[in-house]
Amino acid sequence: MTDFLLIRHGETAWNRELRFQGQLDVPLNDMGRQQAERLKNRMTQVLVAWQAQGLTPTHLISSDLLRAQQTAQPVAEVLGHTCILNTGLREQCFGMFEGLRSADIQARHPEAWQRWLAFDADDAVEGAESMRDFHARVIDTMQALANQYAGKRVVVVTHGGVLDMIWRHAQTLPLSGPRVCEIPNAGVNQVAWIDGGLHIQSWADTSHLADMPAQPVYSQQRLG
Repeated sequence: MTDFLLIRHGETAWNRELRFQGQLDVPLNDMGRQQAERLKNRMTQVLVAWQAQGLTPTHLISSDLLRAQQTAQPVAEVLGHTCILNTGLREQCFGMFEGLRSADIQARHPEAWQRWLAFDADDAVEGAESMRDFHARVIDTMQALANQYAGKRVVVVTHGGVLDMIWRHAQTLPLSGPRVCEIPNAGVNQVAWIDGGLHIQSWADTSHLADMPAQPVYSQQRLG
């Protein structure tokens, strides 16, 4: 078994504008940096609890995109680990949609937008990664990490789309169709890799952000 504490990166200006970020390197905004500091405090508490159980996180791994690295840095200060970068933890590539809001895409690429709204796991707009290919990348990466750090506790900082793939895989949900789970910025999720599969232990914990302003709500089900 390998235990994972999975963290979504903090907020960016493009999150606030509901733009498709994909694999473009967008930094945290002021709110995101505050969220990252809250994560630092949260990880201090987590570390004490784990140490009391005789368990200590052995590695910190992050997507190589800037917003994830900036979120991981305060966590690294608490854990005392150098952050290991892993390209397999990157967000899904959205190709021609990256950097655009839904209204921009509808105006510039109406046919591609309608294709995307079908949420077909095997279809992808120009330059993008299909949901099926994205899912395969994410699960292959998680399996490799589980094998490499078998019996350990690992902290991972990644992206909303990656967490969606993990949720769907653990819940045996279809890849086609819009996202159905909550994935807040700087949210904390605990999962375990057991006998070749992912098992969710807790999800979308934002208790450390309770008194902060409301986050932008990204809902694929309402984009149409």
